[in-house]
Amino acid sequence: MPDKLREEIKTEKMKQFISFIKKETKHILRDHRTMLILFGMPVVMMVLFGFAISTDVKNVNLIVVTSEMDNQTQKILDRINASEYFTIKYCVKTTDEAQQLMRENKANMAIVFNSKFADRLYDGSAKVQLITDNTDPNMAELENAYIQQIITNVKPPTVTRLLYNPQMKSSYNFVPGIMGMLLMIICAMMTSVSIVKEKERGTMEVILVSPVRPIIIIIAKAVPYMILSLIILICILLISKYILLVPIAGSITAIFGVSLLYILLALSLGLFISVIAETQVAALLISGMILLIPSIMLSGMIYPIESMPHILQYLADIVPARWYIAAIRKLMIMGVGIDMIYKELAVLTVMTVILLTIALRKFKTRLE
Repeated sequence: MPDKLREEIKTEKMKQFISFIKKETKHILRDHRTMLILFGMPVVMMVLFGFAISTDVKNVNLIVVTSEMDNQTQKILDRINASEYFTIKYCVKTTDEAQQLMRENKANMAIVFNSKFADRLYDGSAKVQLITDNTDPNMAELENAYIQQIITNVKPPTVTRLLYNPQMKSSYNFVPGIMGMLLMIICAMMTSVSIVKEKERGTMEVILVSPVRPIIIIIAKAVPYMILSLIILICILLISKYILLVPIAGSITAIFGVSLLYILLALSLGLFISVIAETQVAALLISGMILLIPSIMLSGMIYPIESMPHILQYLADIVPARWYIAAIRKLMIMGVGIDMIYKELAVLTVMTVILLTIALRKFKTRLE
C-alpha cells in the first residue's frame, strides 16, 4: 500500500474519531440534567463535607463540678473557656447535678475538681475527672483528647506535635475522599449509563455498522467524560485550597498523574457495567452497589480501614477508591514524593489493566 494512501486512511480515521468525540460532547452539553450532576454534585458535596458534615470539636457545652472556686481551678477554667472547643455553661457542686443536666441534653461533658484542689496540687493528690456523653464514642474520645491538651498544668506537661494537620480540621480527611468518590461516580456511572442508553435505544448497533472499529467508538465516548473529570478535579482542588483552606503540599503534576490513572480505571469500570447491564436503571443500581456504597464505607474516607473487621479489610482492598484516596492523602496532605506511593500506583495499574481487558472482550462478544 502506498505511503500516501496509508496516510490518507489514517487521516480519515482520525477525522471520524474526532467527529465521534464532538458528537458525544454535544450530547453531554445538551443534557442539562447531566451537566447539573457533573458540576453541581462536586460543589454540593464539597460544601457538605467541608462545612456541614464535620468531625471537628467545637463549642462543646461543658459543666464544671467543684465545691469551691479557688485560683488554680479558675485558671484552668479560663484556659478552657478561651478555646474555641468548649463553652462553660453550668457550674454545679455535685456530679449528680451534672449527670442530670447531661440527661436533659443541656451539656455534653462535665469536668470535676476534687475539694481543696489548689492545696492538693502541692502534695500530688489533686485530681480532675472527666464525665462524657459516650453515646457517640468517637466524638467523646475526641472531646477527652482536646480537653486533656488544654489542662496540661494539672499533670506534668506533655509536648505534642501534630504533623500535617495541626488545626485538626476534618476537611483535610474529607477532601481526598470526595475526590475519589466523585471521580469514580462521574466516570464510571455516567459512562455506563451513556453506553447503555445507546444500547437501550438501539442506536449502538447503528453506530457499530460504521467502518470505525468498536474500540474507537468506545474510546470516543469515554474521552469527553475524561476531559470533564479533569475539569472537575481542577474545581475540587480550587475549592479545597481557597474555600476549605486545605493546603496542597505535594506535586500538582503527581496529583494529576495519579488522578488520570484513576479516571482511566473508573472509565474501564463504567464500560464493564455497561456490558452486564441492559437498561439504564440496571446500570444505575449496579453502579450504586459497586461504586457508591463501597466508595463511602470501605475506602477509608470516613471510617479508618484499620478499625474494621478483618473480612471488611480484605473487601476494602478491592475497592479502587481505597488506593486512590490513600495516594492522594500522601501527595496532597503529607507532601511526599511519587516514590512513596509505588504500592498504590501498582494496585491501581493492575486493576485498570484487568478491568479494561475484561470489559473490552465482553463488550465485543456481547455486541457480536
